[in-house]
Amino acid sequence: MRRAAAGATSGDDWMELTGGRHIARIGAAATGALASTIGPVAAQANPPMGLTAPEWRFTEALALIVLACIFVPLSRWLGLGAVIGYLVAGLAAGLLLVTPVTESPEALLNFAQFGIVLFLFVIGLEFRPARLWEMRGTIFGRGLVQLLATSSALTATALAFGLQWQAALVVGTGLAMSSTALVARALDEAGERTSPFGQMTIVMLLFEDLSIVPLLLMVALLAPGGGAETSLAANATAVATGIAAIAFLIAVARYGLDPMFAVLARSRAPEVMTAAALGVVIFASLVMALVGLSYAMGAFIAGVMLAESSYRHQVQADIEPFRGLFLGLFFLAVGLSLDLGLVAENWLLIVIAVPVLVTVKGTVVYLVNRAFGTAHDKALRLGFALAQHGEFGFVLFAAAAAAGILDAQTAAVLIAIVTISMALSSQNERLLRLFLPQPAPETMDEDFADAGGTALIIGFGRFGQMVAQPLLVQGVPVTLLDADASRVREAGRFGRRVYFGDGTNRDVLQAAGAADARLIAVCTDRPQTTDAIVAMVRREFPQARLVARAYDRIHAIQLAQAGADDAVRETAAAGVEMGGRALALLGVDEAERRAVIATVRDRDRKRLERQREAVAGAPDRKAAVAAIMPEPVRGAGDEGSADRDPSPGQGSYEP
Repeated sequence: MRRAAAGATSGDDWMELTGGRHIARIGAAATGALASTIGPVAAQANPPMGLTAPEWRFTEALALIVLACIFVPLSRWLGLGAVIGYLVAGLAAGLLLVTPVTESPEALLNFAQFGIVLFLFVIGLEFRPARLWEMRGTIFGRGLVQLLATSSALTATALAFGLQWQAALVVGTGLAMSSTALVARALDEAGERTSPFGQMTIVMLLFEDLSIVPLLLMVALLAPGGGAETSLAANATAVATGIAAIAFLIAVARYGLDPMFAVLARSRAPEVMTAAALGVVIFASLVMALVGLSYAMGAFIAGVMLAESSYRHQVQADIEPFRGLFLGLFFLAVGLSLDLGLVAENWLLIVIAVPVLVTVKGTVVYLVNRAFGTAHDKALRLGFALAQHGEFGFVLFAAAAAAGILDAQTAAVLIAIVTISMALSSQNERLLRLFLPQPAPETMDEDFADAGGTALIIGFGRFGQMVAQPLLVQGVPVTLLDADASRVREAGRFGRRVYFGDGTNRDVLQAAGAADARLIAVCTDRPQTTDAIVAMVRREFPQARLVARAYDRIHAIQLAQAGADDAVRETAAAGVEMGGRALALLGVDEAERRAVIATVRDRDRKRLERQREAVAGAPDRKAAVAAIMPEPVRGAGDEGSADRDPSPGQGSYEP
């Protein structure tokens, strides 16, 4: 049976500003990783089309990369997420390509596990030891109960499917393990990795990783004749060895890593720091593997020990590109491992088993967490997040087959069930909405009696409130409009009349007095909402002067092109104000501070005008970013330099 996984991913937004150097770095790493993995397998075959063995290796690597580049963007465009894209790319590789790696992808799957290792290392960097100690009850209390409960329920389900009790016990415990790679990736994409929910989920996965050694020992005990060969003393020795290895890693990390990175930092060789960071991860993973624990557990411990290091952020920055590469590679290999022929032969069993097993597991996770006092909505989210089966099932079922507990056909079907459950889990968030519907936004009646004034402010959040204050102090008649009913009511408690209504609706603005207003200020929180209102106001109410809140410099330029008379970047004024106060703390007198602030604002205004001309006609944000020439920050001695053309390559992108 085929079994593997691969792919690579990295963020999109940072590429917009950092350029091709990083893209080339990741592309080269991807090709090298795939080629080095495929090489030993491909070398055993005769390359077609007269290609040499190295050429054939790189051709296979290129084919996998091309498939990932096709299916991942398509999947994201369809709203299915990147993981589904990688899995489909792996399936497509298995169907379309006839190569050594697609026929026997185990090496690629094992190699791609490095993505999970790197991911756990990065997660460890965000768990300070004190925080982990605070959560010890959750890890060893709730984590243990949850694993025992899900294992018991799934074992009973396996017995109902007709398995012998030994096989059912292995199947139940193997399916009780969730996918660290999938869950951690989902938390990362949702921005919840460091949230209380995210950390709770991660510690549950960590306990499962700690359970790997006992579960493998269980397989040895259940094997025919295994009980006689595996003594209690041997089991105790294995556990003690694992604890000693963890203590060793903690000691090395605590007393050795900071001095090592300090020495390497003085060399001023960034590539050496990157190599050292990868070396730390590999060393910690190898130590854990040598005593039978998971690679990921070793990487996590190393990350936790570096969480309070002064080199933490540099190490994380060095690891990030490789983490994305190998994690994507893992998901591609999981798709590649799915044997569609086997699925077709056992389709009825798989169609019944996948939803039944996932439902049983998710329900038990929910009930356990409710029993521990977790709120309904959070427990339900945990149930959906951990309902899928994980990559450890590949290892456990293969070991059980080798030990004679499971026959090869059953093990293959189980691995297909695990793979399909992982593929379907990316849609859990959508399914969750059926059970935990989002509360409808609070509404109230629109009443525009007495509305109308010289100025109309759309959006009365924190930003809009500050915009309104100078106008109100000056005595300018102001109409305030907001689409958040709770905010409207809160303002009413303080004696301020705010009208409820959707600022993107022309009729609402008409009723609020936009046709008679001399000034309209758009202070909404979302750039997309601001864009829509600015375009509509300029088209429908051209008599009003229009000022809008901008997300950043590019957005300010785009708003000006859309017809705004002025656009204020939301962080610019606060940043300049803080700079002035910093000068005050350094002892600069008030007159000089005011002169400096005035100079900074004047230079910024002129720079913005030049950049507005540079991006005229740019079709989208990315083109606008590319059209802007970075400019250096000039010192006090460069009095006339604000009007000179900047030198290429100087300075940096400004907000």
